[in-house]
Amino acid sequence: MARYTGPVEKIERRLGVSLGLKGERRLAGKSAIDKRPYAPGQHGQRRTKISEYGLQLREKQKAKFMYGVSEKQFRRLFGDANRMAGNTGSNLILLLEKRLDNVVYRMGFATTRAFARQLVTHGHFLVDGKKVDIPSYRVKPGQKIEVKEKSKSNPQIVRAGELTAQTGISAWVDVEIDKGYGIFTRLPEREEVVIPIEERLIVELYSK
Repeated sequence: MARYTGPVEKIERRLGVSLGLKGERRLAGKSAIDKRPYAPGQHGQRRTKISEYGLQLREKQKAKFMYGVSEKQFRRLFGDANRMAGNTGSNLILLLEKRLDNVVYRMGFATTRAFARQLVTHGHFLVDGKKVDIPSYRVKPGQKIEVKEKSKSNPQIVRAGELTAQTGISAWVDVEIDKGYGIFTRLPEREEVVIPIEERLIVELYSK
């Protein structure tokens, strides 16, 4: 299935939660879901009862849209998480968090994961001194993520850094935002990853 390229705020309203798909609008409290916290369309304000399967599917959709992965990628990630030791749901979230585009976002070099993915694809970042342009690249603890020298003056990267200074960054990365680099210091604990997703329901969905 092709990656969704339509209006992302409609997706957030349909799923009933902010997924961080809009950068500055979200940080400024101007996202559509803040103003209209109900589904789009003329029947959006009607209350509907969602089935168990519907709830499970909705959680999967939340994760897919939040991290910007396709159905094929998501299914592969779930398979990898299921083969790992420990809790499958937590493993799935940690695998999503290790993606290079997500790490760039967590370090504050982009205001959304979608923009982080675009920056990575266009070759703006180095991993341990080597260019990596694969958004799904899995970053390992201790690896250094650095903005290429000629990209450090990119106004959108600079702006993202300014906003990060106001909102803070994730505890599992150590970032020198002014110098344009950060270290993925460790894997986060599941409770540290504050996202509106119940991965238990995703596991139940794939376990049928």
